[in-house]
Amino acid sequence: MAKTLSMTDEQLVKAYAKGDNEAFDTLLKRHQERIFNYILRIIKNEDIANDIFQETFVKAILTIKQGRYTENGKFPAWISRIAHNLIIDYYRQEKSENLQSADLDDVDVLNRKELCEETIEDVIITDQIREDVKYLIKELPHLQREVLKMRYYQNLSFKEIAEITGVSINTALGRMRYAILNLRRLASEKDIILTV
Repeated sequence: MAKTLSMTDEQLVKAYAKGDNEAFDTLLKRHQERIFNYILRIIKNEDIANDIFQETFVKAILTIKQGRYTENGKFPAWISRIAHNLIIDYYRQEKSENLQSADLDDVDVLNRKELCEETIEDVIITDQIREDVKYLIKELPHLQREVLKMRYYQNLSFKEIAEITGVSINTALGRMRYAILNLRRLASEKDIILTV
């Protein structure tokens, strides 16, 4: 086990693909807490979160063993995407099991997907993305955070932002550009997925 601890995720994946089960144990230990917490934060049910967590790593095992894992240096993002997709699958299945025919007298006719603007799955994922974005915005430098909030939360134009902050429009635009670049970088570093 000691030799695998110093290996990168990509080296561990390669070693596991060649039959080194210890390599996968190290990958699992390295990422299990973060992945489980991510699932639990969305699902809010420990038993279901455990099932999805196990399914995530089973899917990873199968993909690696079948030689379908594409090395891109981003194992944490890849395993997070698997978990994310399984959460979506869970909510889709849950929703379809709860749909009933509108022909029945005792069923609310409004319990139909085509009459809803968004599903519970959409709401949960959107809420999670909003929370993640708020968290990431707090990590930005003050000047970038200030411009971003004025633009997106107060709907101010760059001209108005420039006047309020006492800088040129180009400086305000530059700060916004760096804010967005930093948000992407932080999301990548923290394995936060900001899209469905």
